[in-house]
Order: sequence, then structure tokens, then C-alpha cells
Amino acid sequence: MKQKLRGTKERPRLSVFRSNRYIYAQIIDDSRGITLAAAGSAGVEIKNKTQMAQKVGELIAQKAVKQKISQVVFDRGVRRFQGRIKALAEAARAQGLKF
Repeated sequence: MKQKLRGTKERPRLSVFRSNRYIYAQIIDDSRGITLAAAGSAGVEIKNKTQMAQKVGELIAQKAVKQKISQVVFDRGVRRFQGRIKALAEAARAQGLKF
């Protein structure tokens, strides 16, 4: 059985949800039960899904840095770490997030 990931105030959880069309990411403090930052590809005008994921990764990392969040716990859900999930993670790391 898989252990559930939990985010704290010092190291919140970066949760990623991917549908067939869009990808969403949010930074969550599970100890308080609030979303600190969120980004999604619903408003992004890019046709390539991998490039959309990279843009969402950059956006979520920029929002995190503005709130002085540098470390997160990466929660990819049931998805494998490949394709769009990997592109989002690498873009977030390039912008300064550590996980």
C-alpha cells in the first residue's frame, strides 16, 4: 500500500492533476487545509500538450517563489513520472523549486 503524501507549512505539497486535455498544479498546505498557489493550462494558448505542461510548471514555480516557498513535496498521483508530468516537474525545478 502506498503512503499518502502530506504537505506542511515549511514544505507544502505540489499536487499535479492531468486530464486528456489539460494539466493543473496546486501547492497545498495539508496541515491547514489550504491551497497556497494554483496554475492550470485551461487558459494557455499553446496547442502542444508537453509545452502546455512546461508553461504550467513555470507558472506554479513563479507563484511559489513569490510566496517564499522553495521546497515542496511532489505529488504526481497515480501517474508515472514521464511525459507531461515530467515536463511540468523539470520546468518547476528550472524556476527554482526543490523536490
